Amino acid sequence: MVERVWDRFLTEEDKAHLAASQEKKGYGFGNKAAVLSVDNYRGALGDRPEPLLKAIETWPSSTGPAGWTALAHISELLAAARARGIPVIHATGLAEEESGMPGWRTPRGGRGRDQRTDEEHERFVRRYDIVAEAAPVPGEVVLKKNSPSAFFGTPLAAHLVSHGIDTLLVCGEAVSGCVRATVVDGCSYRLHMIVVEECVYDRHEAARAMNLFDMDQKYADVISLAAALDWLKSRPT
Repeated sequence: MVERVWDRFLTEEDKAHLAASQEKKGYGFGNKAAVLSVDNYRGALGDRPEPLLKAIETWPSSTGPAGWTALAHISELLAAARARGIPVIHATGLAEEESGMPGWRTPRGGRGRDQRTDEEHERFVRRYDIVAEAAPVPGEVVLKKNSPSAFFGTPLAAHLVSHGIDTLLVCGEAVSGCVRATVVDGCSYRLHMIVVEECVYDRHEAARAMNLFDMDQKYADVISLAAALDWLKSRPT
């Protein structure tokens, strides 16, 4: 049996329960797919790869090396999708200073500071800029959200319906936050949700692993990048 990223976090009772349970059937792919790139923005990655504790000194929401490792895989996924004419949809944050609407973390104070130096302010205004490695190309849809799910308060569902898209290959961050919220909402809309394991990332290894496990058990199929690329390459151009 192939070892999964979550296996080492499962207890013996967890493993016994899974062994005794009916084998899980996957959702599989539907008839028409798109790639959904969630929150591959500067605030989660910073300007360069750095150890996590160093990175959060300048980018408090940084995911450290995990994000940059995933970003290389995300670039490969996006390139493969575009080569086969598979639509790519991007979701990023909607800044309060742009919309006038406080974000979902505002009551908790976010992860920023009330008083910022000029340098801190310059980084702050760039926090939702999608990084170059995952940036949209002309013609790709970009949606801005101020809640965890890419569906909540955006026209994503309407866009999918209008284009007959019933399958989403999800990449981005954070697995335990916005990716999970998006996947649950997508499942609620009865979409085929496919999470590409190497292309999603988080600040905390255990949170990433166990949220992938839970999504794979309930709401999505968590597949390898190799499997996703094989599927994409099988699509007609």
